[in-house]
Amino acid sequence: MKKKAAVIDMGTNTFHLLMIAFDNNGFEVIYQEKVPVKIGQGGINQNIILPEAEKRGLHTLSHFKNLINGEGISRIFAFATSAVRNADNGYAFIQKIKQQTGIKAQVIDGEREAELIYKGIRLSACLNSDNALMMDIGGGSVEFIIGNAHEIHWKGSFEIGGQRLLDLFHYHDPILPEEVEKLSAYLSEKLAPLIEAIKRYSPQQLIGASGTFDTLTDMYLASEGKKKDRKIIRHILPVAAFETIASGLLLLDKAHRLKIPGMIPMRVDMIVVASCLIRFITQFIPTHQLICSTYSLKEGAVSEAMAKAEEIKNTSLTPTQ
Repeated sequence: MKKKAAVIDMGTNTFHLLMIAFDNNGFEVIYQEKVPVKIGQGGINQNIILPEAEKRGLHTLSHFKNLINGEGISRIFAFATSAVRNADNGYAFIQKIKQQTGIKAQVIDGEREAELIYKGIRLSACLNSDNALMMDIGGGSVEFIIGNAHEIHWKGSFEIGGQRLLDLFHYHDPILPEEVEKLSAYLSEKLAPLIEAIKRYSPQQLIGASGTFDTLTDMYLASEGKKKDRKIIRHILPVAAFETIASGLLLLDKAHRLKIPGMIPMRVDMIVVASCLIRFITQFIPTHQLICSTYSLKEGAVSEAMAKAEEIKNTSLTPTQ
């Protein structure tokens, strides 16, 4: 009989719910939902969760808990990331979540977040024996992992997520050339450890996880007159096509960005600075394509849950004498 579990990713921009049924052969999705809670909006660079954001978060988690209860799921894995772990009132928020919803959320550090993202990407079969640079652009932090299907060589978490970059550099709409220049200079400084790691491990592939990469893929496929098959968890975005999309985004204001086929409202604000970040990274990786994995942190948690269930099963089958 298949076991059930729910994973909640409390990201800085979006809260995700994933409910699954799993056994030794893999997992199937029962239901999934994402809500643009924007928990970091207005306060992320001051290390505070504002009352309005807190209210949105609690409302969304109460909604998620009702859905989870409806499926009779008792295994709940909830993870809070950058906005909560850096907020002065983050711990108080976690306590309110427990009191109002019964959900015990774990506040994880950047290293743990990167590990879960890696496991999610590995589960998507995007990795092989060659070294790859993996990246996940969140609203608060960006995680980078260098490794392959067998191991992680290096991982790092940087507090340069989309909401932070938006607040720091995107003052005008469309963004001004000088704002883009300041953003690039900022990334050169902040990502110096990553650049050194790239020189050391020479990744030949660039893999983007979920979020912004999902939207960029949607936009690319729409430009080609194609519709994304949601059952496919690995997509290819040519770097040349990405450059065309990114260059176009720099020239558009929000109203015009919203009209781009494939764009979704929850990404429209951060996609400009996120694309600038990806552009910055592509100059260090000798590849003509971006590999886009729809799996990320949530699926990494699923991978761990399945591995743990298998371990318990094998342990129970081990003779005691």
